[in-house]
Amino acid sequence: MISVLLVDDDPMILDVTGLYLQKGGEFSVTTCEGAAEALGVLEGRSFDAIISDYEMPDMNGIEFLKAVRSRGNTAPFIIFTGRGREDVSIEALNNGANFYLQKGGDPKIRFAELKNMIGQAVQNARAPAALRMKNLRPDG
Repeated sequence: MISVLLVDDDPMILDVTGLYLQKGGEFSVTTCEGAAEALGVLEGRSFDAIISDYEMPDMNGIEFLKAVRSRGNTAPFIIFTGRGREDVSIEALNNGANFYLQKGGDPKIRFAELKNMIGQAVQNARAPAALRMKNLRPDG
């Protein structure tokens, strides 16, 4: 199971996204209604992936990403936002986000894309450790 921290200031988005991601049993989702709350949760727990909205009142998604990275947390990070500006997506990727996905359109398609991105990012993050483990085995 993949553990996901979902951060958005809109409780309805948190509910809908959390329910969709947990459907099927491959994701375990913890939700936070802002970056400050999420940073507190990250003090005591680690997650396989972090998904964050961009526009939030206490700090935006890129500021949150920078705070997460400055604490040494390398978990895959996805900006999932209603903001469709190219400069925001470039800034997110330049600051260490793995993916940038715009909300809107057909929810089934968006959530399927989000699930795909999470799976791909987590698999890429886990690959070096899996390779090290394989090389440590005597039959490696």
